[in-house]
Amino acid sequence: SALCGTHSSGHNDFIPFDGPGGSVAHAYAPGKDFGGDAHFDEDETWTKSTEGANLFYVAAHEFGHSLGLFHSKDPNALMYPVYRKFDPSVFPLHQDDINGIQSLYGPSPNTSNDQRDSAEIKDPTESKEPVLPNSCGPDLTFDAVTTFRGEIIFFKDKHLWRVYPDNSEVELELISAFWPSLPSGIQAAYENMKDQILFFKGNNFWIVSGYKVLLGFPKNINTLGFPKGVKKIDAAVCNKNTGKTDFFVGDKYWRYDENTQSMEKGYPRRTVNDFPGISQRIDAVFQHKGLFYFFHGSRQLKFDPTAKKVISEIKSNSWFNC
Repeated sequence: SALCGTHSSGHNDFIPFDGPGGSVAHAYAPGKDFGGDAHFDEDETWTKSTEGANLFYVAAHEFGHSLGLFHSKDPNALMYPVYRKFDPSVFPLHQDDINGIQSLYGPSPNTSNDQRDSAEIKDPTESKEPVLPNSCGPDLTFDAVTTFRGEIIFFKDKHLWRVYPDNSEVELELISAFWPSLPSGIQAAYENMKDQILFFKGNNFWIVSGYKVLLGFPKNINTLGFPKGVKKIDAAVCNKNTGKTDFFVGDKYWRYDENTQSMEKGYPRRTVNDFPGISQRIDAVFQHKGLFYFFHGSRQLKFDPTAKKVISEIKSNSWFNC
């Protein structure tokens, strides 16, 4: 049995609540004394809707802990540690949560063997569950990579990884958790000189400031000065030392002056002529501590723009604590 109740800041369990916002609830794994208890901060605004803190969603998460579940790394799971707003009338329990609880208590006795067998052999392509990328897979590739306020953000389908290079912290999130109006499958992205990110997909681009997409976007990439023959951008990077952005398309690149907001004359040029060793189409590129990192498939080339040469070749997911 578990004790469930609302409590003020200090409630005799050595973990006081912190008033409105912040920590909204906590629960204890099965055991003696506090074991299985779930506590909710009475200073929160508890609701049945998406406003405030949704009691159903938070309670379901905390009862998961009461039953013995740890946090999940899957952004779609109930046991994911970040609170998300959702429609409480539609609550599909994620397969990751089901697997977790069944690993502790076994499958539901109400499910027949026939039903379980048919579920296990169901064509995975018919599942509506998004497939999570394997962060440490040897063949991992990226759609786009950009810096953002000291972080490095890697994009793949519906997901992104946030990497903090100085402390090796890595977080896997849904793109929609940060920028709900952006599409999945971003093809290029870069951080400009104004602390903004430009995202590209097809012939459209979006400008994001913080967590807000600027009004009037998406716009056509032709407004940046690309000819009509260019239908998409493969990769882009702004050189913070020069204020110039390079856009890579196929085996060529264009250079854009961030100060004058215009394309430089004499482009496109062949990439390999100005970036020796970068001879294949580029999936993604970003700048870190003066060096460029070019991605092609599961390979990553570290390039020194001053010496104009490739320094080393490493795996694409070398930033991921694998």
